[in-house]
Amino acid sequence: MAGPQHHVLDRPGFDKPVKLLIVVAPYYKDIADALVAGAKAEIEAAGGTHDLVEVPGALEVPSAIGIAERMSNFDGYVALGCVIRGETTHYETVCNDSSRAITLLGLQGLCIGNGILTVENQRQAEARAEVDGQNKGGGAAAAALHLIALSRKWGNERKGIGFGRDILLASDRV
Repeated sequence: MAGPQHHVLDRPGFDKPVKLLIVVAPYYKDIADALVAGAKAEIEAAGGTHDLVEVPGALEVPSAIGIAERMSNFDGYVALGCVIRGETTHYETVCNDSSRAITLLGLQGLCIGNGILTVENQRQAEARAEVDGQNKGGGAAAAALHLIALSRKWGNERKGIGFGRDILLASDRV
């Protein structure tokens, strides 16, 4: 019996180049390498470029993205890593807190594809990292690319903190 069908959006096109930062936690190196390969392939297929940085674990991925957003010039980010359930509750902390932090960054306007796997065992991780299968690294890169396309469609390319337009303060009124 075949599984459910997944709908995949067409790859977005860009008038101007896109540059993404891939942030990976290579704790499970083979899985991480496969996720990175999938992300790179998707970004390059869209005509984009990428940089890659490694961080110690999944909890550091959102921090690295936040630092890069403040100090660099990336259009979007791909968060990659793998968390496999162990014998303690640390699994829940890492899964929930890394995901929550990435979501909060996204709600601030960052274009992030989350490809941090949260699985029960090595076999599940391998299935989600297969380069010829449904590679979640490639899926995360595709998500980031779609968000970049939306941000370019709806906004401008400004960076930094602020409202993006002149604000009239009460003390400025005549």
